[in-house]
Amino acid sequence: QVQLVESGGGLVQPGGSLRLSCAVSGFTFGNYDMSWYRQAPGKERELVASITMILGSTNYASSVKGRFTISRDNARNTVYLQMNSLKLEDTAVYYCHAPRFGAWGQGTQVTVSS
Repeated sequence: QVQLVESGGGLVQPGGSLRLSCAVSGFTFGNYDMSWYRQAPGKERELVASITMILGSTNYASSVKGRFTISRDNARNTVYLQMNSLKLEDTAVYYCHAPRFGAWGQGTQVTVSS
C-alpha cells in the first residue's frame, strides 16, 4: 500500500524558513518522480516543485523559484522541500504527490504570518 506522510509544517514569520519532509512507503521510491503541491484557501491545488528519479532534475513554479528547493534521499525514502524567504502568499496546505501512483499525502499546513 502506497503511503505518503508529510511533516515539518508550522507557523513562521515572513522571511523565515521551513523544511518539509515526505516519508514514502509501499513502492521502490528511487524509481519514480516525486512532487510537492500546495493549496491555499479558496484556490486550486498547484504544483510547487517536482524532481525526477534518474538525474534528480528539478522543476519549480515561477512563484517559488530561487526560494524553494526540492530534494530526495533515496536511501531514506524521503523527499524534502526546503522553503526560504517565505512570503505571506506561501500560506497553504502542502501536499506530497507520487504521480505514477496517483497518491497524495494528508497535507501539512504552512502559515506565514507576522
